[in-house]
Amino acid sequence: MNERQKKLEKIQVVVDKMPSLSTTVGKVLEICSRADTSPNDLNKVISLDPVLTGQVLKLINSAYYSLMNKVTSLTRAIIMLGLNTVKNLALSTAIIRCIGQAKKSKALPIKAFWAHSIGVGVMAKLLAAERGIPLTEREEYFVAGLLHDLGKIPFGDEYTDVLARAQAIQESLFLIERQTLTIDHEETGKMIASKWKLNAVITDAICHHHTPELAHPDNQALVATVALADFYVCLFDIGYAGNRFPDETNLVHLLEICGLQWNTVVGLSEAVDLEIQKAEIFLQI
Repeated sequence: MNERQKKLEKIQVVVDKMPSLSTTVGKVLEICSRADTSPNDLNKVISLDPVLTGQVLKLINSAYYSLMNKVTSLTRAIIMLGLNTVKNLALSTAIIRCIGQAKKSKALPIKAFWAHSIGVGVMAKLLAAERGIPLTEREEYFVAGLLHDLGKIPFGDEYTDVLARAQAIQESLFLIERQTLTIDHEETGKMIASKWKLNAVITDAICHHHTPELAHPDNQALVATVALADFYVCLFDIGYAGNRFPDETNLVHLLEICGLQWNTVVGLSEAVDLEIQKAEIFLQI
Protein backbone atom coordinates (compact mmCIF):
# COMPACT_ATOMS: atom_id res chain seq x y z
CA MET A 1 0.00 0.00 0.00
CA ASN A 2 1.46 3.36 -0.97
CA GLU A 3 1.74 6.44 1.27
CA ARG A 4 -1.27 8.15 -0.28
CA GLN A 5 -3.51 5.12 0.23
CA LYS A 6 -2.42 4.89 3.88
CA LYS A 7 -3.29 8.54 4.45
CA LEU A 8 -6.71 8.15 2.83
CA GLU A 9 -7.45 5.11 5.01
CA LYS A 10 -6.40 7.01 8.13
CA ILE A 11 -8.74 9.88 7.21
CA GLN A 12 -11.54 7.40 6.49
CA VAL A 13 -11.24 6.08 10.06
CA VAL A 14 -11.63 9.65 11.42
CA VAL A 15 -14.64 10.29 9.15
CA ASP A 16 -16.28 6.99 10.17
CA LYS A 17 -16.00 8.05 13.82
CA MET A 18 -17.71 11.40 13.19
CA PRO A 19 -21.27 11.55 14.54
CA SER A 20 -24.02 10.75 12.04
CA LEU A 21 -26.65 13.36 11.23
CA SER A 22 -29.79 12.87 13.33
CA THR A 23 -32.57 10.70 11.90
CA THR A 24 -34.79 13.80 11.85
CA VAL A 25 -32.38 15.62 9.53
CA GLY A 26 -32.22 12.52 7.32
CA LYS A 27 -36.02 12.50 7.10
CA VAL A 28 -36.16 16.25 6.44
CA LEU A 29 -33.72 15.84 3.52
CA GLU A 30 -35.67 12.86 2.18
CA ILE A 31 -39.05 14.64 2.40
CA CYS A 32 -37.72 17.81 0.77
CA SER A 33 -36.34 15.85 -2.17
CA ARG A 34 -39.89 14.81 -3.14
CA ALA A 35 -41.71 16.96 -5.67
CA ASP A 36 -45.06 16.88 -3.88
CA THR A 37 -43.94 17.76 -0.33
CA SER A 38 -46.18 20.14 1.62
CA PRO A 39 -45.30 22.30 4.67
CA ASN A 40 -47.52 19.97 6.67
CA ASP A 41 -45.36 16.92 5.78
CA LEU A 42 -42.29 18.75 7.00
CA ASN A 43 -44.12 19.95 10.11
CA LYS A 44 -44.94 16.34 11.07
CA VAL A 45 -41.27 15.32 10.97
CA ILE A 46 -39.76 18.41 12.61
CA SER A 47 -42.36 18.66 15.38
CA LEU A 48 -41.21 15.24 16.67
CA ASP A 49 -37.78 16.76 17.33
CA PRO A 50 -38.03 19.48 20.02
CA VAL A 51 -34.44 20.62 19.46
CA LEU A 52 -34.94 21.19 15.74
CA THR A 53 -38.34 22.82 16.33
CA GLY A 54 -36.66 25.24 18.73
CA GLN A 55 -33.92 25.97 16.18
CA VAL A 56 -36.36 26.76 13.37
CA LEU A 57 -38.38 29.11 15.59
CA LYS A 58 -35.24 30.73 16.98
CA LEU A 59 -33.92 31.35 13.48
CA ILE A 60 -37.11 32.79 12.03
CA ASN A 61 -37.35 35.19 14.98
CA SER A 62 -33.67 36.18 14.75
CA ALA A 63 -31.98 39.17 13.14
CA TYR A 64 -31.18 36.90 10.19
CA TYR A 65 -34.77 37.35 8.96
CA SER A 66 -35.66 40.67 10.67
CA LEU A 67 -39.42 40.01 10.82
CA MET A 68 -41.86 42.48 12.39
CA ASN A 69 -43.94 40.01 14.43
CA LYS A 70 -42.82 37.03 16.49
CA VAL A 71 -43.65 33.65 14.94
CA THR A 72 -44.63 30.95 17.44
CA SER A 73 -46.15 28.31 15.16
CA LEU A 74 -43.83 25.80 13.46
CA THR A 75 -46.15 25.39 10.45
CA ARG A 76 -46.26 29.15 9.96
CA ALA A 77 -42.47 29.31 10.21
CA ILE A 78 -42.13 26.57 7.56
CA ILE A 79 -44.58 28.37 5.23
CA MET A 80 -42.79 31.71 5.70
CA LEU A 81 -39.28 30.33 5.33
CA GLY A 82 -40.09 27.89 2.54
CA LEU A 83 -39.26 24.17 2.45
CA ASN A 84 -35.82 24.63 0.93
CA THR A 85 -34.71 27.13 3.59
CA VAL A 86 -35.96 24.92 6.43
CA LYS A 87 -34.16 21.94 4.89
CA ASN A 88 -30.94 23.96 4.62
CA LEU A 89 -31.30 25.33 8.14
CA ALA A 90 -31.78 21.82 9.55
CA LEU A 91 -28.74 20.61 7.63
CA SER A 92 -26.47 23.55 8.57
CA THR A 93 -27.21 23.50 12.27
CA ALA A 94 -26.98 19.70 12.46
CA ILE A 95 -23.58 19.71 10.76
CA ILE A 96 -22.25 22.51 12.96
CA ARG A 97 -23.35 20.44 15.98
CA CYS A 98 -21.76 17.24 14.62
CA ILE A 99 -18.45 18.98 13.96
CA GLY A 100 -18.60 20.39 17.50
CA GLN A 101 -18.84 16.82 18.84
CA ALA A 102 -16.23 15.38 16.48
CA LYS A 103 -12.47 15.48 16.96
CA LYS A 104 -11.41 18.99 16.06
CA SER A 105 -8.28 19.59 14.03
CA LYS A 106 -5.86 21.23 16.47
CA ALA A 107 -4.32 23.01 13.51
CA LEU A 108 -7.49 25.00 12.83
CA PRO A 109 -9.13 26.97 15.66
CA ILE A 110 -12.78 25.96 15.24
CA LYS A 111 -14.22 29.42 15.94
CA ALA A 112 -12.04 31.05 13.28
CA PHE A 113 -12.85 28.16 10.93
CA TRP A 114 -16.61 28.75 11.24
CA ALA A 115 -16.11 32.52 10.90
CA HIS A 116 -14.41 31.81 7.55
CA SER A 117 -17.15 29.36 6.56
CA ILE A 118 -19.96 31.78 7.42
CA GLY A 119 -18.14 34.52 5.48
CA VAL A 120 -18.05 32.31 2.39
CA GLY A 121 -21.72 31.32 2.83
CA VAL A 122 -22.83 34.94 3.15
CA MET A 123 -20.71 36.11 0.23
CA ALA A 124 -21.91 33.25 -2.00
CA LYS A 125 -25.50 34.22 -1.24
CA LEU A 126 -24.81 37.91 -2.05
CA LEU A 127 -23.07 36.94 -5.29
CA ALA A 128 -26.05 34.72 -6.16
CA ALA A 129 -28.25 37.81 -5.81
CA GLU A 130 -25.89 39.75 -8.12
CA ARG A 131 -26.18 36.90 -10.62
CA GLY A 132 -29.97 37.19 -10.54
CA ILE A 133 -30.55 33.83 -8.84
CA PRO A 134 -34.16 33.63 -7.53
CA LEU A 135 -34.56 34.34 -3.81
CA THR A 136 -35.80 30.82 -3.03
CA GLU A 137 -32.56 29.29 -4.40
CA ARG A 138 -30.07 31.60 -2.67
CA GLU A 139 -30.14 29.70 0.62
CA GLU A 140 -28.53 26.74 -1.19
CA TYR A 141 -25.59 29.03 -2.00
CA PHE A 142 -25.29 29.99 1.67
CA VAL A 143 -25.23 26.34 2.77
CA ALA A 144 -22.77 25.34 0.02
CA GLY A 145 -20.47 28.16 1.14
CA LEU A 146 -20.91 27.33 4.82
CA LEU A 147 -19.94 23.68 4.28
CA HIS A 148 -17.32 23.98 1.50
CA ASP A 149 -14.28 23.43 3.75
CA LEU A 150 -15.57 20.46 5.80
CA GLY A 151 -12.77 18.34 4.37
CA LYS A 152 -10.22 20.19 6.51
CA ILE A 153 -11.76 18.91 9.76
CA PRO A 154 -10.46 15.28 9.71
CA PHE A 155 -6.78 16.19 9.19
CA GLY A 156 -4.54 15.39 12.15
CA ASP A 157 -1.66 17.27 13.73
CA GLU A 158 0.49 17.05 10.58
CA TYR A 159 -1.85 19.66 9.09
CA THR A 160 -0.15 22.26 11.30
CA ASP A 161 3.03 21.84 9.21
CA VAL A 162 1.00 22.18 5.99
CA LEU A 163 -0.55 25.45 7.19
CA ALA A 164 2.85 26.77 8.31
CA ARG A 165 4.42 25.91 4.95
CA ALA A 166 1.59 27.61 2.98
CA GLN A 167 2.11 30.71 5.13
CA ALA A 168 5.91 30.65 4.85
CA ILE A 169 6.11 30.37 1.06
CA GLN A 170 2.87 32.33 0.49
CA GLU A 171 1.35 29.66 -1.67
CA SER A 172 -2.21 28.32 -2.06
CA LEU A 173 -3.02 25.83 0.72
CA PHE A 174 -4.69 23.47 -1.74
CA LEU A 175 -1.43 23.09 -3.71
CA ILE A 176 0.63 22.61 -0.54
CA GLU A 177 -1.76 19.87 0.65
CA ARG A 178 -1.24 17.99 -2.60
CA GLN A 179 2.55 18.41 -2.47
CA THR A 180 2.99 17.53 1.21
CA LEU A 181 0.14 15.17 2.07
CA THR A 182 -0.55 13.77 -1.45
CA ILE A 183 -4.26 14.23 -0.60
CA ASP A 184 -6.30 17.43 -0.36
CA HIS A 185 -9.35 18.68 1.53
CA GLU A 186 -11.62 18.26 -1.51
CA GLU A 187 -10.97 14.49 -1.37
CA THR A 188 -11.50 14.25 2.38
CA GLY A 189 -14.61 16.43 2.00
CA LYS A 190 -16.02 13.87 -0.43
CA MET A 191 -15.78 11.20 2.29
CA ILE A 192 -17.78 13.38 4.70
CA ALA A 193 -20.38 14.29 2.04
CA SER A 194 -20.77 10.59 1.32
CA LYS A 195 -21.14 9.68 5.03
CA TRP A 196 -23.83 12.31 5.50
CA LYS A 197 -25.49 11.64 2.11
CA LEU A 198 -25.40 15.32 1.16
CA ASN A 199 -27.06 16.24 -2.13
CA ALA A 200 -25.17 16.54 -5.43
CA VAL A 201 -24.96 20.35 -5.37
CA ILE A 202 -23.52 20.63 -1.85
CA THR A 203 -21.21 17.66 -2.54
CA ASP A 204 -19.88 19.35 -5.68
CA ALA A 205 -19.22 22.56 -3.72
CA ILE A 206 -17.26 20.56 -1.11
CA CYS A 207 -15.39 18.44 -3.68
CA HIS A 208 -14.70 21.03 -6.41
CA HIS A 209 -14.48 24.57 -4.98
CA HIS A 210 -10.85 24.66 -6.15
CA THR A 211 -11.70 22.87 -9.40
CA PRO A 212 -15.19 24.10 -10.50
CA GLU A 213 -14.68 22.80 -14.03
CA LEU A 214 -14.77 19.24 -12.60
CA ALA A 215 -18.22 19.77 -11.03
CA HIS A 216 -21.33 18.53 -12.83
CA PRO A 217 -22.22 21.03 -15.62
CA ASP A 218 -25.53 21.84 -13.86
CA ASN A 219 -23.66 22.79 -10.67
CA GLN A 220 -20.62 24.59 -12.10
CA ALA A 221 -22.02 28.11 -11.74
CA LEU A 222 -22.90 27.54 -8.08
CA VAL A 223 -19.53 25.93 -7.34
CA ALA A 224 -17.69 28.80 -9.10
CA THR A 225 -19.75 31.29 -7.05
CA VAL A 226 -18.66 29.53 -3.84
CA ALA A 227 -15.06 29.50 -5.12
CA LEU A 228 -15.23 33.25 -5.83
CA ALA A 229 -16.70 33.88 -2.37
CA ASP A 230 -13.90 31.76 -0.85
CA PHE A 231 -11.28 33.74 -2.78
CA TYR A 232 -12.69 37.03 -1.43
CA VAL A 233 -12.93 35.79 2.18
CA CYS A 234 -9.35 34.40 2.11
CA LEU A 235 -7.97 37.55 0.49
CA PHE A 236 -9.57 39.84 3.07
CA ASP A 237 -8.79 37.59 6.07
CA ILE A 238 -12.34 36.95 7.29
CA GLY A 239 -12.01 34.18 9.87
CA TYR A 240 -9.30 31.61 9.22
CA ALA A 241 -9.25 28.30 7.37
CA GLY A 242 -5.54 28.24 6.61
CA ASN A 243 -5.55 29.71 3.12
CA ARG A 244 -4.11 33.23 3.33
CA PHE A 245 -2.86 33.18 -0.27
CA PRO A 246 -5.64 32.06 -2.63
CA ASP A 247 -4.66 31.13 -6.18
CA GLU A 248 -4.97 34.37 -8.16
CA THR A 249 -4.49 32.65 -11.52
CA ASN A 250 -8.00 31.25 -11.08
CA LEU A 251 -9.73 34.56 -10.49
CA VAL A 252 -10.38 35.59 -14.11
CA HIS A 253 -11.81 32.16 -14.86
CA LEU A 254 -14.15 32.28 -11.83
CA LEU A 255 -15.40 35.77 -12.70
CA GLU A 256 -16.06 34.57 -16.26
CA ILE A 257 -18.13 31.56 -15.15
CA CYS A 258 -20.12 33.76 -12.74
CA GLY A 259 -20.51 36.59 -15.26
CA LEU A 260 -19.31 39.12 -12.68
CA GLN A 261 -16.71 41.89 -12.44
CA TRP A 262 -14.18 42.02 -9.59
CA ASN A 263 -15.25 45.57 -8.66
CA THR A 264 -18.82 44.25 -8.16
CA VAL A 265 -17.46 41.61 -5.76
CA VAL A 266 -15.36 44.11 -3.78
CA GLY A 267 -18.31 46.53 -3.76
CA LEU A 268 -20.20 44.07 -1.54
CA SER A 269 -17.76 44.48 1.39
CA GLU A 270 -20.12 46.44 3.66
CA ALA A 271 -23.05 44.14 2.92
CA VAL A 272 -20.84 41.11 3.70
CA ASP A 273 -19.84 42.45 7.13
CA LEU A 274 -23.46 43.17 8.00
CA GLU A 275 -24.71 39.77 6.80
CA ILE A 276 -21.93 37.94 8.68
CA GLN A 277 -23.12 39.46 11.96
CA LYS A 278 -26.64 38.27 11.21
CA ALA A 279 -25.57 34.81 10.06
CA GLU A 280 -23.58 34.11 13.23
CA ILE A 281 -26.93 33.16 14.72
CA PHE A 282 -26.34 29.77 13.04
CA LEU A 283 -23.45 29.16 15.44
CA GLN A 284 -25.56 29.97 18.49
CA ILE A 285 -28.57 27.82 17.63
